[in-house]
Amino acid sequence: LQTNLAHIQFNVQPANVPFYKDLMAFLGWETIVADESMVGVAGKHGDSLWFMSPVKPVSNDYDGPGMNHLGIGAESQTDVDAVAVYLKQRGVELLFETPRHRPEFSQSADQTYYQVMFETPDRLLLEVVYTGPRAA
Repeated sequence: LQTNLAHIQFNVQPANVPFYKDLMAFLGWETIVADESMVGVAGKHGDSLWFMSPVKPVSNDYDGPGMNHLGIGAESQTDVDAVAVYLKQRGVELLFETPRHRPEFSQSADQTYYQVMFETPDRLLLEVVYTGPRAA
């Protein structure tokens, strides 16, 4: 049996759909479907993310049961820093003292795990992370 990630759907408030559309375009994902109530974006390998409304009036707690966060891979530390700048320019708070290196998550001493973490307007926890050789 061989499987791969096909898609993930996130339920979001309709007013926040443009946030996800703009963020995912900045991150290099292709918009495949979009209207005022949803946006679907495609990754390089046929995977897709869907941000859809309407939602029930309940709060998301990423430390409760269910998914904690979505990690999106970056190709360099510079890309992670660019995402941090993009988010700050839009008033999005960066969480957990990021961006920063996390040596405890690195595979070896010559590699790094460099991340930025943030919460979306719908309280979804997202991470953009680079793993690979540490930049000088």
